[in-house]
Amino acid sequence: MQHQVVSREEWLKARTALLAKEKSLTHELDALRAERRRLPWVKVEKPYLLEGPQGKCTLSDLFRGRSQLAVYHYMLTPGSDHICKGCSFIADHIDAARQHFEHADLAFAAISRAPLQRIEQVRQRMGWTFPWVSSHGTDFNFDFGVSFKKEDIAAGRAVYNFGTQPIKSSEDMHGTSIFARDEKGDIFHTYSTYGRGDEVLMGAFAWLDLTPKGRNEGEGVMSWLKLHDEYRTAQGERR
Repeated sequence: MQHQVVSREEWLKARTALLAKEKSLTHELDALRAERRRLPWVKVEKPYLLEGPQGKCTLSDLFRGRSQLAVYHYMLTPGSDHICKGCSFIADHIDAARQHFEHADLAFAAISRAPLQRIEQVRQRMGWTFPWVSSHGTDFNFDFGVSFKKEDIAAGRAVYNFGTQPIKSSEDMHGTSIFARDEKGDIFHTYSTYGRGDEVLMGAFAWLDLTPKGRNEGEGVMSWLKLHDEYRTAQGERR
């Protein structure tokens, strides 16, 4: 890996110039986050009946006594054996993070369209402990823009990420939705993000972005990424 090599003084000059840009971007992001918090809300009127390990549950149950709920829309299509590497990459970060944000009045649940039995198979393989429920047989995934009916895909009506990305084949995509619950128990949809909007949930990227190789995607986006139980050590042994 070749790179320009300079004196410490020259490096400090370049680094200080970059710091000014980093600070400016940080302030812009602070303003963007404040604008996000000011978005209007939409009341959730439909009574979605989901299924978890303890049986049937509602969206309200997922709050578990808190006033805010983050939902990760994990791509898991009914009848498919595929496990999404990108969704799993995000999921690998969740259990460590939620022990902190759940103490800041934010509950978490992953929701997938696959039946609960399939969800539990994936959870057991990957070792995750976060709440993960099935929306199988409900409109939940479709209403929140992450699942698409075959007939809509075939007719060219299926669009993702607020209409910016046509869906050609995939019946399920990923995303994150935020909900709030008031004192009366009413639930509101406050925010959703899709596509690269989910990158903020991938803490490992933040480390890679500090390095000269960055995300090391020379062979394609996340070309190196595997399910965490598929990585091998330098000696060829499974982790």
